[in-house]
Amino acid sequence: MIHIVFEQDNVAVLLAAIELDATMQGDIVEIKDDFAVGPIANIYETEGYQQRRDWWKNLLEHSPYKEQIDLVDDKMAVHQLTKKMDENPDEIVWIWMAQNQHDVCSYYWLMSQLKDYQGRVEVLYLNNLPFINEKGQIFYPTHLHEIQPKEFLKAKKLAREITHSEFEVDPDEWTKLCNENGGVRILEGGKKLATKATNFYDKDLLSVITNDFQKLTKILHNALGKMKIQTGDVFLVGRIKQLIESETLQMQGDWNKGWKEIEIRNSVVEQNVATS
Repeated sequence: MIHIVFEQDNVAVLLAAIELDATMQGDIVEIKDDFAVGPIANIYETEGYQQRRDWWKNLLEHSPYKEQIDLVDDKMAVHQLTKKMDENPDEIVWIWMAQNQHDVCSYYWLMSQLKDYQGRVEVLYLNNLPFINEKGQIFYPTHLHEIQPKEFLKAKKLAREITHSEFEVDPDEWTKLCNENGGVRILEGGKKLATKATNFYDKDLLSVITNDFQKLTKILHNALGKMKIQTGDVFLVGRIKQLIESETLQMQGDWNKGWKEIEIRNSVVEQNVATS
């Protein structure tokens, strides 16, 4: 068995679940890219792949994760996965995903590449399902890593084979999104994704930025805490840089010294107010 997840935090919780249930024993493959943001036109072609890689490289500059671009090679991960499938005809794949656009976009990107293995690929989509948290309360997770390891023993019962029809229809939905090539994709429910403009999250950022300089890290923390639809901090900083270029925001500090040295505020026009 090979488990596939789409976030680093999901690896640890799945490993803990496997320790509780030997029948789930198997390798874990992480698809690392976040296909919910950025360019995806011609994503399977060299030109499209390189365009996306360059886009990420630009966003990761000055970030705490600037070396990450060299660690992400999802094409190689899929190549090694299919190689294992070819070498072992009894090998099966479980694709784990939760109800968020990151996981669903990654599922779409991946599953068309596994079409030749139909009958050996199963999906576990934890879509709008209740689980028990550490306090014994019922909640509806949007990310796998929010689920307790012992709760995965219940979740594994959801595994079902991806049907021939899904292998035919779902890639068409992904092709549509790739052709639209918007800057952001959000989940509207089920596996339905919608394309949004690159500035989709700007309103969330601007709602926590004041006329006084604040640390960039504080702004990110406040914005992510209030967002109804989550995205990554690297993408948000990229938007902040664009808003600075358009003079919507002002900054002080040196990007070369990292995010912690940057402060941001609204662009304010100083006016001389006559007083009597």
